[in-house]
Amino acid sequence: MDASLSLPAEKIRVLVVDDHAVVRQGLRTFLELQDDPPALPIQVVGEAANGRQAVELARRTQPDVVLLDLVMPELDGIAATPQIIAASPRTRVLILTSFGEDDKVLPAIRAGAHGYLLKDIPPRDLAAAVRAAHAGQTPLHPDIARKLMAAVAGQARPPAPAAAPAGPDELSEREREVLGLVARGLNNREIADRLVISEKTVKTHVSSILSKLGLADRTQAAIWALKHGIDE
Repeated sequence: MDASLSLPAEKIRVLVVDDHAVVRQGLRTFLELQDDPPALPIQVVGEAANGRQAVELARRTQPDVVLLDLVMPELDGIAATPQIIAASPRTRVLILTSFGEDDKVLPAIRAGAHGYLLKDIPPRDLAAAVRAAHAGQTPLHPDIARKLMAAVAGQARPPAPAAAPAGPDELSEREREVLGLVARGLNNREIADRLVISEKTVKTHVSSILSKLGLADRTQAAIWALKHGIDE
């Protein structure tokens, strides 16, 4: 077969953003060595040392995934995240940082981050997280997931989501109240006590929220609420 007729294999295009050159080089080297068919190969299309460079490179390269540090000079990761998304709307921003405090996690999610990882993540798990973000999933370090859902008891999975997810304006006032309390980590009994309604009614509201928003579980609902400011 004529090689000129063969199409190049699809790749996951990644932009690496960190203010430490050794970290950027290490991530590039590792990620580009990940070749685990049938999974798509990962290609690092650029490196940036701060948020301003990241926004410009995202505009120029339109990457699938941005691995973004939070604490950087000139423009930090939280401030850079919405600008990156505006410059490259199809890009998924995946936070990769040493900081897991609440004052970093929640603002990053509200800013539009698609996932949040800590730098103690095993290398192969990092590659898997990049692929998961590319596939539309929400990779979360276990500690970050616990922070978001620390007080939430395990719940039965809801029915299949509606074909066309609703926006925040399509939730009823009571559903918004319930969703806000879910985002704050309350379980169904606690929500029932807070709103002076039955636990069965809370379960019904939660199922309706998940169905309307096209979400799979309470963790995704909490993240959605945080991004849309429904956690006050």
